[in-house]
Amino acid sequence: MTSFELATFRAEVTPPLGHPLCGGWIKPAEGVTDPLYALGIVLRDRKTAPVVLAAVDWCEICGDGHELFRTRLAVAAGTSPERVAVHCVHPHNAPLMDPAAQRLIGKQPGLSDLMDVAWFGQAVDRVAAALGAALNEVQPLTHIGVGQAKVEQVASNRRVMGPDGKVQGVRWSSCKDPALRDAPEGLIDPFLKTVSFWNGDRKLAALHYYATHPMTYYGDGKVTSDFAGLARERRTAEDGGALHVYFTGCGGNITAGKYNDGAPENRPRLSERLHTAMVQSEQHTERFAPDRLDWRMKDVVLPPHQDLNEADLLKTLADPALSEARRKSAALKLTYLRQAEAQASLLVTSLHLSGWLCLLHLPGEPFVEYQLFAQEQYPDGLAAVAGYGDGATGYIPLAQSYEEGGYEPTAAHVAPEAEMPLKEAIVELVSV
Repeated sequence: MTSFELATFRAEVTPPLGHPLCGGWIKPAEGVTDPLYALGIVLRDRKTAPVVLAAVDWCEICGDGHELFRTRLAVAAGTSPERVAVHCVHPHNAPLMDPAAQRLIGKQPGLSDLMDVAWFGQAVDRVAAALGAALNEVQPLTHIGVGQAKVEQVASNRRVMGPDGKVQGVRWSSCKDPALRDAPEGLIDPFLKTVSFWNGDRKLAALHYYATHPMTYYGDGKVTSDFAGLARERRTAEDGGALHVYFTGCGGNITAGKYNDGAPENRPRLSERLHTAMVQSEQHTERFAPDRLDWRMKDVVLPPHQDLNEADLLKTLADPALSEARRKSAALKLTYLRQAEAQASLLVTSLHLSGWLCLLHLPGEPFVEYQLFAQEQYPDGLAAVAGYGDGATGYIPLAQSYEEGGYEPTAAHVAPEAEMPLKEAIVELVSV
């Protein structure tokens, strides 16, 4: 008899009308195209405390908000917060949650909110309640499946490089410049990876991992999980009760911009391509019986960007002549600066199952190079990477990215020196 058990949970986390989207620098919610969900699994055996893996259809969850989410799910699961991984799918017509930044913003007269703190707490409680209820229907876990498939014409590197080794153009999630769309895809991870969980011949859940910004268009006030969420929901609807969960990988420098000019018809088109890869990945599944669960943890401190200065950020935050977007960005950067200066660490974790599978959980918006690096450390099995954990870091480029220019290094909260401690953590957490 197997010693492993699995429970799945699902809770709606669609914001109320009027709630800020993407941190409040685009139009707030004025309608719902499709609802948002928090989805996840609880994995446990008789030897260790439970593990929780969750993905939320929000833009980001940062700092103390991320800690609160993990803590409440841990209580519901009967485990510790260190054994809970919470990640965002990262659509932009969705909430961005940073309670510490909201506290700063709330002190500024006339500056609109980043988030509704009370509603955030209520949403987290709903997810925790769904998790707790799911434990009443826990199922034996007899097999785990792993598979992957190539995704055609979705991801492209946002940073279009010139012959001088510098960024010559930025391919946003939607790109209207034909020359940039005609440029090569650039460095991506073309494969979607699927991890499935089985009780005999019954599939209980499937976790899908793919690296790209998951947006076609946004800023119209219409709440949506966009093309990744739509593909996931389609798989759930057609798969006889199995829960499908989608994790966005290291997509910090990856978008669908080569294949998306922002036209509305591209949303179902990209969703169809991602759905096709999900189906193919599951068709190529190899199954094994789990015999051990190894949860690894590493605290890392990623140094703040050298241009972050508390006095300057406070001045920007308080200046009513500046745009709301710039002032709110200052609040987000200031919260990370204070966290980093206090040597507050970020938790990076991994789950190893039977020597065949490694699931790695990273903070922020890491560049795809970190995902490819992690896979290099695990050559004899499948390594799947989830980015967009604690979003306090913002982008996590490579050290050389700052010399190459482009958008992300100017928006990043971390310094070039962040690459080394993050890669050291990856080696420790992934290597067999």
